[in-house]
Amino acid sequence: MYVPAGYREERPGPLVVLLHGAGEDARDGLAQLREHADAAGLLLLALTSRGPTWDVVVGRGRYGPDVTALDAALERVFSSYAVDPGRIAIGGYSDGASYALSLGLTNGDLFTHVLAFSPGFMAPARREGEPCIFVSHGKQDGWLPIDLCSRRLVPDLERMGYEVRYREFEGGHVVPPEVGREAVEWLDAPDLQR
Repeated sequence: MYVPAGYREERPGPLVVLLHGAGEDARDGLAQLREHADAAGLLLLALTSRGPTWDVVVGRGRYGPDVTALDAALERVFSSYAVDPGRIAIGGYSDGASYALSLGLTNGDLFTHVLAFSPGFMAPARREGEPCIFVSHGKQDGWLPIDLCSRRLVPDLERMGYEVRYREFEGGHVVPPEVGREAVEWLDAPDLQR
């Protein structure tokens, strides 16, 4: 958990749940947005998957211990910090982005925003609510090729009626600093607050 320097209990702050890529851990998830957290007043919660990656990825669409851990972590955060219910985001990179899309669409009544940096797929158990979605992907991504992933996912999301901000960039399977900054600015936009 990262609490920004300017956090005040009397002023609820936005919460971003961060999910790492395969073979990484919570520290990698925090590194994605931590540099922007203080300026934007973001509370950051980063979890580490129970296995080498998130349960829906290895379980072929089945949820398990990672969802249980996330539920427990969110319960602790909500009981310890003042969170703005209009700005609760879930986001991730690579496998974490796929998991964020899946959980964000499944729990769109909780998550108002979804940040997906280089996602591979989505496997929501159902669709709830109408979260706003930010997707970014590198045009030269050799790990999760853009044509097979985001260029298919984004039109599907738009056809389902979701508001999507899509950002392609020159580069590979990374989250460039300017893309992280753009995602935080997007999250902080007044017209996207619910």
